[in-house]
Amino acid sequence: MAREGAPVVHSVDTDIFYHRYFGRCMQCGFCADSCCQHGVDVSVVERDRILARAAEIAPLVATLPAHWFETAVEKDEDFPGGAATRTTVVDGRCVFLRRDARGCVLHSLALESNADYHELKPMVSSLFPVTFGGGELLCSEELVDATLICAGEGQTAYEMARGELEYYFGPELVAELDQLSART
Repeated sequence: MAREGAPVVHSVDTDIFYHRYFGRCMQCGFCADSCCQHGVDVSVVERDRILARAAEIAPLVATLPAHWFETAVEKDEDFPGGAATRTTVVDGRCVFLRRDARGCVLHSLALESNADYHELKPMVSSLFPVTFGGGELLCSEELVDATLICAGEGQTAYEMARGELEYYFGPELVAELDQLSART
């Protein structure tokens, strides 16, 4: 079980131990943050945390806070709070993609204020391209079908997400995943 009660992981698709990608995002010079073109799933808990800091975030974002998230909210037990929405897309990029530099506004703001970026950045973004659904940890579709521009070279999805998985799910799950990884 993740630190905020969801998701709960019961199984792991071993693809996370095989699929590779260039995971040093801020060292990448070829993608232009292309993984941020679709926006991201956000739990209602994360959405509310972000909106609670709207005054700080708004000067860094191209739209008003009322337009940061899709209005549709879907029940989904895989997300803290039991429901999720998505960030909106503005000019072909996630609303929270920095327009003046590379990377995520939420991540950057947290670092600049000496805060833990997990307080603002959605879990789906932090884990990407590892994701979750139906009680399973798995690779995102973009990594499996190699449409993720950085797919193919580099470390495995698990190796790159290991620290994030430990943050969200704890050292016990990571110890089990390490054992699985060693056997694959």
